[in-house]
Amino acid sequence: MSNDVRHETDEILGSGTTRRQLLAMAAVGGAGLATVGTAGSARAAGTGAGTDGETVTLTVIGTTDLHGNVYNWDYFKNAEYTDSKGNDIGVAKASTIIKAIRAEVGAASCITLDAGDTIQGTPLAYYYAKIDPITAGATHPMAAAMNQVGYDAAALGNHEYNYGLDTLRAFESQLNFPLLSANSVDWNTGAPVFKPWVIKTIKLEDRKPIKVGILGLVTPGVAIWDKANVEGKVKFPGIIEQAKVFVPRLKAAGADVVIVSCHSGTNGSSSWGDALPYVENASALLAEQVPDIDAILVGHAHVEIPEKLVTNKQTGKQVVLSEPYYWGMRVTRMSLDLQKIRGQWQVVHSSSMLYNSNVVHEDTTVTEAVAAAHQKVLTYVNGVIGTCTEAMSAATSRYQDTAAMDFINFVQGDAVKAALVGTPQEGLPVLSIAAPFNKFAAIPQGDVTVRDVAGLYIYDNTLLGIVLTGAEIKDYLEKSATYFKQVSGTGPFTADQVTNAATPTAPNGTPDYNYDIMGGLDAALTYKIDIAQAPGSRILDLSYAGSPVGADAQFVVAINNYRQSGGGGFPHVVTAPVVYNRQIEIRQLLIDWASAHKVIDPPSFSHLDWKLVSNGVDIQVTG
Repeated sequence: MSNDVRHETDEILGSGTTRRQLLAMAAVGGAGLATVGTAGSARAAGTGAGTDGETVTLTVIGTTDLHGNVYNWDYFKNAEYTDSKGNDIGVAKASTIIKAIRAEVGAASCITLDAGDTIQGTPLAYYYAKIDPITAGATHPMAAAMNQVGYDAAALGNHEYNYGLDTLRAFESQLNFPLLSANSVDWNTGAPVFKPWVIKTIKLEDRKPIKVGILGLVTPGVAIWDKANVEGKVKFPGIIEQAKVFVPRLKAAGADVVIVSCHSGTNGSSSWGDALPYVENASALLAEQVPDIDAILVGHAHVEIPEKLVTNKQTGKQVVLSEPYYWGMRVTRMSLDLQKIRGQWQVVHSSSMLYNSNVVHEDTTVTEAVAAAHQKVLTYVNGVIGTCTEAMSAATSRYQDTAAMDFINFVQGDAVKAALVGTPQEGLPVLSIAAPFNKFAAIPQGDVTVRDVAGLYIYDNTLLGIVLTGAEIKDYLEKSATYFKQVSGTGPFTADQVTNAATPTAPNGTPDYNYDIMGGLDAALTYKIDIAQAPGSRILDLSYAGSPVGADAQFVVAINNYRQSGGGGFPHVVTAPVVYNRQIEIRQLLIDWASAHKVIDPPSFSHLDWKLVSNGVDIQVTG
């Protein structure tokens, strides 16, 4: 290592803390430093230049699901990020870990990858997609940050497609490394529309270099979730199916090692039911079914997997998988021991672990590269756009009707109703659905800023209107009610005792974003959810304007594009007639409504649409 590089690393880590001490503090599970630290460096010395039996260690460093987070900052709270587990977030924190690992083992023997979902998720990312778009010449802050880190490659995630192909291509052009996706293919020809793989050469002094093949794959759900952006342009074959095509091509091109950066979880589940013939979370199946893969950096599922070893059915060899926690909270480190066997490098042992970003400070080379953009977005999100007569909080929205959710449903329904004027559906009653996916959201009494309103809706979903019958509405609500665990009695229950039920498609628990709350304009729709009953028999007293909802009655339902495209596997919505689709982000609709009306008055739109009961009796749920 040169003196200049060592000086830069010491500045990042701070005086008084060695690299090894920092990494030891940050280690959170997996193989451990005894396997991959000094011992790895010793193995790299080998047993003789150019001879069979010599061993070297390749280090693969990974992040995933950064979702537009550069700083350890919560734009919706206008404060440093914090959560109940003490996590820190952002590329700048992860960069400190990444550079410490490189300094520990030698940068020349490291490969640094990301597994996707990069350009969506924060106001910082939204601003440079929609307000000052990179398609008009601005530099995306995630490109500026990731270039400072020095990634070798990144897989596309499904959220990369949220803003359309033009924005994605502009982002790609700003990177110093390739975006990979072997299963994003041309609609007509089936050829990859992004680079499917890349081979990086690790040069070794007096020894045969190691050729590392890196393959990118994305969950096929893009075809559902971003149908409006990709239909007629890009198709998304299955992960396993495409890997069976491209892994052999990588080996034929000379790859000694094959690493997959895979934006797909490990549990084999799919959120879309039978809407697609492919598996959403296929990384473990990929390791099991496709030979010649040595390691998989996992993304998409937002879970923490220090190390998972899967045996390939065909070769009997173990494949190491690791998924770092999202938003830069963790960094993966995989160690692949390679031995020269009959003149060819082969992986003979692999292990992995994670590092926690909360023990380090931010890499200033990253924060300085994004400082101007960060300040511009702070000014934007903290701008006052109106006032609110009463405080609204989403904290209890998962189990209790709240004004915060009523506001979302009111604005969505109002927008669709206004657009129906002059159409055949003008006279149909309008309903709306929304999910309580940000329980920390709150709008204060008094001045309201962009960030207050945006915090209610943290995803970049767009609004549609579809037509459903009364029977279909009932089916939809029954599906939504599977979110609740089956309990009897009136409580009091904690929220955890009744919410996030495990289902066949969500074995680790139904996420909040797959629970939909339905409401109507003018307090017209009411229903009860009886969680003492089995799923499928929970919706009681479903009424509209005081009368039971008839099976053949027709309603227009305001719904987001994720749900309408099949996300979550809700019934009827994919095939329902679409009567409104102007590609307007719901978050922006909320901001625009508050800006136009100046006053948010909860009593004017908030009403009791639904409640939880047990055998027909109201229950009590606490936070």
